[in-house]
Amino acid sequence: MENYSDIKQGERGAWLSIAAYILLAAIKLMIGAASGSQALHADGLNNSTDIVASIAVLVGLKISRRPPDSNHSYGHFRAETVASLIASFIMFAVGFQVLYQGVNKFIQPVMEQPDLLAAWTAAGCAVVMMGVYMYNIRLARRINSNAIQAVAQDNRSDALVSAGAFIGILGSQFGLPWLDPLTASLVGLMICKTAWDIFRKATHDLTDGFDADELEQMKLTVAEIDGVRSIKEIKARIHGNNVLVDTTVLVNPELNVVQSHDITEAIEDQLKHRHRVSNVHVHIEPI
Repeated sequence: MENYSDIKQGERGAWLSIAAYILLAAIKLMIGAASGSQALHADGLNNSTDIVASIAVLVGLKISRRPPDSNHSYGHFRAETVASLIASFIMFAVGFQVLYQGVNKFIQPVMEQPDLLAAWTAAGCAVVMMGVYMYNIRLARRINSNAIQAVAQDNRSDALVSAGAFIGILGSQFGLPWLDPLTASLVGLMICKTAWDIFRKATHDLTDGFDADELEQMKLTVAEIDGVRSIKEIKARIHGNNVLVDTTVLVNPELNVVQSHDITEAIEDQLKHRHRVSNVHVHIEPI
């Protein structure tokens, strides 16, 4: 499972998010206070909490790069999945907060007309965060990292929050204060949906769940190998950004050790080549 270089690349994405959140949080809090925009100020506080989520992912990635030891024979790759789980909790908290504030403003409307500087600041920050999202989502897909996938989804959620703040502030300039709570409520729901998707994926991986369709494709790949008469069992699980496969295949009982070993090697090569499997354990039985 030689994925340590991929994890190192993933750390760059986490660092990029941390730097962006620190910079944008400072800008939003300062301009929000100066312009009298509660929406922009709240968005800045939101970014402050996102710093914690990105740090959690960064710590998880660093732990993942630790080599196997006496207590972790398969390495520490699952720390990455735990980091994704923590990020989902923080996103849930932010999503519910945004949703609560949006609904509360419907009940207790506040007629505010902050400076347009706040609106353009929110718009600019939304563009920056979408850029960070595009970088991290491509990185996550390239290195197959669930943790960076979670970071990217958090980046997109923050871009949407800033876009919502822009719409709300702009709406107040035209006598449409209801735009702010409406967009806030919609954005809050989207953040909660994203957090749920990340939570479901992380818990599925941590409980050794695996996609049944992908496992069936692996089974077909093994069945194509010369010398494999049938497949007694095949199972797989996610270990961080690694896929681990265990399979038992039935072969001709007259094969010698070398021939059986060749079948094992062929199974390993095909699974790694076609399905990006990191580690394969093959058990040979006669039939």
